[in-house]
Amino acid sequence: MRNQKQIAFNPKYPSVDLLREKARKRIPRFAFEYLDGGCNEEVNIRKNTREIRDVELIPHYLGSYTQAELETELFGHTYSTPFGIAPVGLQGLMWPNSAEILAKAAVDHNIPFVLSTVSTSSIERISEITEGKAWYQLYHPADLAVRDDMIKRAQAAECPVIVLLCDTPTFGFRPKDIKNGLSMPPRMSVRNMLQILGKPQWAFETLRHGQPNFETLKPYMPGNLNLKQLGQFMDQMFSKRMDMEKIKPIRDMWKGKLVLKGVACEHDAELALQMGLDGIIVSNHGGRQLDAGESTIKPMTRIAQKFGNQITVMMDSGLRSGPDVARCLASGAQFTFMGRSFMYGAAALGKAGGDHTISLLKTQLKQVMEQLGCTKTHELQNYLSDH
Repeated sequence: MRNQKQIAFNPKYPSVDLLREKARKRIPRFAFEYLDGGCNEEVNIRKNTREIRDVELIPHYLGSYTQAELETELFGHTYSTPFGIAPVGLQGLMWPNSAEILAKAAVDHNIPFVLSTVSTSSIERISEITEGKAWYQLYHPADLAVRDDMIKRAQAAECPVIVLLCDTPTFGFRPKDIKNGLSMPPRMSVRNMLQILGKPQWAFETLRHGQPNFETLKPYMPGNLNLKQLGQFMDQMFSKRMDMEKIKPIRDMWKGKLVLKGVACEHDAELALQMGLDGIIVSNHGGRQLDAGESTIKPMTRIAQKFGNQITVMMDSGLRSGPDVARCLASGAQFTFMGRSFMYGAAALGKAGGDHTISLLKTQLKQVMEQLGCTKTHELQNYLSDH
């Protein structure tokens, strides 16, 4: 294992909220609203974080104590923290080259990076950057030959984990994206062009790195698609609803670890266990798919209590700080992931954004554990309040 990178975070931005505000000022509004927004009335985005923060921890102040150890074992690998970088689509739209920036920071700090099928960097490029340590999130293709080829590419890239997405049976109804022309099919309006002119650094970096494209999907896309044709292609590309019949051949084919992401109830967790999956990520897609659903912390807590000793239970959606990570681990999660938090960092600070955000979250989490008197991440459940 390479030496883990040690770097102090930028003291101008000592919170994810401050990174968010810097990102808002630095990138075009349509790009920020794509990153920041959710579906319908955006109830669940706010509820995700608020209900994580309803969790209370009890410090133990008396007695001997050594130091907080953030190292966490997951699927046979010891990561330096109990958090990783969640898959995010269209990353290069929000900040050019951000998938590669975050992948490089992840491998330097020894945390997992998950590449989305609809990100703007290819499986092969991210594998090269991470030395074969990146995970791959698979949107299930309608064409089974494409599915098989994607899995073979992930295998050739030495991805240790494939994450199957199950919470996108429909395109989320996101009013801000529709208004901004980022629905399917996308369109670029005069207003969007004016927003770009107002963010010269973003525009310059986009010119330098090139227009963002779905790099992993390129081998399967017809050439010279216009915007309307691109929308039709994306609509036809994926067989949206996941079921056991789709999971079984992937489980048979894939010899690495297989994780189901988007689990939101005990019923689906039990089916994942029956299918022989190695883990689940309890998630509501960051509040981008179902505004009328629960926040993620509620089903995760129930699922961890019922199945945590039979399958690895992880969580994303709503985490914005080291204390949020501690609250989720105390509630039963064995590992956590964050998407927006890291994208705010990349959009705010460019190449330094990944290092800064990881270092910030490490510092925050370590402080919480030391305040509680907790030595190891898996012991945080011992500090959970009953209230």
